Amino acid sequence: MISAVVYADEQAIEYDDLAAARTAVGTTWIHVTDATPDEVETVSSVFDLHPLAIEDIKNDVRANVQEFNGYTFVLVKSASLTAGDTTFDKEVKTTPLGLFIGLDWVVTLSSGSVPSVQRVMDAVGRGDERLLHRGPDFTAYRVIDVIVDAYFDLLDEIETDIEAIEEEVTASTDIETLERINDVRRDLLSFRKQVWPAREAIGILARGDPKEIQPQTEKYFRDVYDHLVQIVDLTETYRDLVAGARDIYLNTVSQSTNEVMKMLTVVATIFIPLTFVVGIYGMNFADSPYNMPELGWTFGYPAVMIGMAVIVAVMLIHFRQRNYL
Repeated sequence: MISAVVYADEQAIEYDDLAAARTAVGTTWIHVTDATPDEVETVSSVFDLHPLAIEDIKNDVRANVQEFNGYTFVLVKSASLTAGDTTFDKEVKTTPLGLFIGLDWVVTLSSGSVPSVQRVMDAVGRGDERLLHRGPDFTAYRVIDVIVDAYFDLLDEIETDIEAIEEEVTASTDIETLERINDVRRDLLSFRKQVWPAREAIGILARGDPKEIQPQTEKYFRDVYDHLVQIVDLTETYRDLVAGARDIYLNTVSQSTNEVMKMLTVVATIFIPLTFVVGIYGMNFADSPYNMPELGWTFGYPAVMIGMAVIVAVMLIHFRQRNYL
């Protein structure tokens, strides 16, 4: 679907004809979402978009900035936590968005829906003066800024999951807890792969390297760059927290295993002398002067049982004094 709007001064006008929108006075904004090959071809022919830039959007490559003749191409990605197609409860889903920034026009092209773009376009339609009185580079900034702000929302969701894991990890050794930890680690790793390249790309715009970025707009891109630096730092912090939660979980499991092994060792140790006693008295060699005299004793069996009970009691007292029980 193609949306075209031209805005200048106090009004924004929608166009159906891309060629007419391209030549109209003011800032021309073309947004293509869920683009079909024919729509991409139409926009590419009107604005002379390079095929390699289109391929980058289709192939979902890392965020980057490229300068072409007459415009600058910026590839960023929107991200959100949504139910995954695999066994994971949540996954970081990304949608690549290409921004082509000309001197008096901007084209946004995405293979899927990007709500952030629609929010800015709605602001243009409402006559937002901050957009109407500035050029296409400021429009691109607003789109990127809204996308980056959504990164904070994603991190807030991950932070909530981490807090729940930290409360659970010390009280439970269920395998589901470890699975939740691994899910969050996977989400953070996937998100980190998106924000690091985005920070590098926005850093190029913040320096004002492309000629399409006006000096008065550089400070806005620097603000976005600062936000991305903060997001990268938060991502690393959350990764450390998850790693710590995983270590706590493994230590808890190890401690639980040690307690079980200690109890089994105590039980086995108690039965060792008992096994020795019954083994001795199980050797009933008949008609020999060397047989144990108590085998024929009337109270031999009770005496042996009492002796074994005394051995167990002494060992239990000893283990209790050593804090094994």
